[in-house]
This record gives sequence, structure tokens and C-alpha cells, in this order.
Amino acid sequence: MTQAPWVPSRPRRIIAIANQKGGVGKTTTAINLATALAAVKKSVLLIDLDPQGNASTGLGVGNALRAKGSYQVLAGMIPARDAIQPTDIPKLSIIPADMHLAGAEVELVSVPEREFRLRAALDMADLDYDYVLIDCPPALGFLTLNALCAAHAVMVPLQCEFFALEGISHLMKTIERVKRALNPRLDIQGIVLTMYDSRNNLAGMVADDVREYFGDKVYKTVIPRNVRVSEAPSHGKPALVYDLRCAGSQAYVRLAGEILKQEKSAAA
Repeated sequence: MTQAPWVPSRPRRIIAIANQKGGVGKTTTAINLATALAAVKKSVLLIDLDPQGNASTGLGVGNALRAKGSYQVLAGMIPARDAIQPTDIPKLSIIPADMHLAGAEVELVSVPEREFRLRAALDMADLDYDYVLIDCPPALGFLTLNALCAAHAVMVPLQCEFFALEGISHLMKTIERVKRALNPRLDIQGIVLTMYDSRNNLAGMVADDVREYFGDKVYKTVIPRNVRVSEAPSHGKPALVYDLRCAGSQAYVRLAGEILKQEKSAAA
């Protein structure tokens, strides 16, 4: 079913952070990019659309606080606005997730236009945020499709390893199909290289190949492998709060700067 281009009721940028491969730094990117944007006074809503709920955990939202979240929004049980929770980061809010989300695909299989559930919920909520970031699960199923249909653009975290290159072509084809059939304004926000190890020759080769193929769609900022970034979620904090001066945190600050510059150029 072809949909007309969607224009949100208020200006905002909705970015789905997606990759069907797990362990590529997708949730880490979502949490720390959201924090970096909030740090420069941008109002940000992070939507946790992964049943594992790692983005919720990484922002200190415990299981007891997840009774109202993305599952209830998709199921039509509550409006999106009622699921929003503040975080300890000023100007950053979250719609959390829990394991109930895993059953959404089966439960909503017979619902008309089920791929537009999130888009409709966000539109009806009339949310006033500069950025809405959606942390997608590591699969190209119902939940990711909802994110792609709701978003203006997709950001793809790509781990600097050989097998990552095989998966990205599948993802790009999926994005193109969604754009053609369901969400005409969907675009590639950018590809961010993650878990980069400068001591590994293969990482450099993968980075060079990705840049050669995708050109300026690949951000200049590269996210390095970093112990402090890996430790931060266990403390319920973004890396930027846990250790702002570590290499990983500083990389996410630079990435946010690139995105803001990108948005400014696009608006000019």
C-alpha cells in the first residue's frame, strides 16, 4: 500500500538507528548520540524499540519503571505521550521497552496497516522535540519496519569487520523498498563506523572499503573500541556521563557535531 509523503505536525527530525546484525554498537550509539545532542541543548526523545531493553537499561530505567513503554504504544493501549519518561540527562527523555515487545509482531499480525503503528502514535502525540531517535532491534522485522516507516532517515552503525559488509547490502535494499512503497521521504542519514581498532589491519581495510562504496554518507568520525564505553551501561549511565574524557565519549561528541552540521547544511 503506497502512502503519501508524511509531514509531522511539528518540526522535528526522526532518526531510526538500525542494523539487522547484533553487536555493532547500535544501542551504544543511540544512547550516547542522544546524550551528546541533549548536552548542546537539543531536546531529544529516545524510543527503545528493542525487546531486550538495553537502551532503557543504559539510561538507568529499571524494570519497575517500564510498565508503560513502546509495547503499550504499539498495541494502542496508551498514547505515546503517556509512555515518555524523563532521564537523569537534562533535555533527554525516553520511551522504554521490555520483553513484552517481543510478542508485538504476533499480536498485531491481523491489525490493518500495522507497519504504521509507531508513525501514527507519534503523529497523534504532537511531540515537540528537536530529535526523536529510535533504537531498533537487531532484525529486519515488524519493529524495525515500524521505525523505518516513522523515520525521516536511517543511521547505520557498522562494525569494522568483514562480515559487517555482507549485511549492509541487505539493509540498504530493505531501506530502498520501504522508501519506494511505504515512506517516500526516508533517506540515509549516514553510516557510522564503530568498534574501530587501529591496531587491526582488517578494521582499516573495512573502513576504506565502506568509504569507497558509500562516499560522503560515511561520517568522518569513527567510534573506537573503548573499555569505558563498554563499562558504562552496567552503571546505568551513558559513556558521556560515566567518563566524558575517554576516547569513545569524545568520538560521540564529534559525531553529534557532524550531524548538527549536516542538518544545518541540509536546511540552508
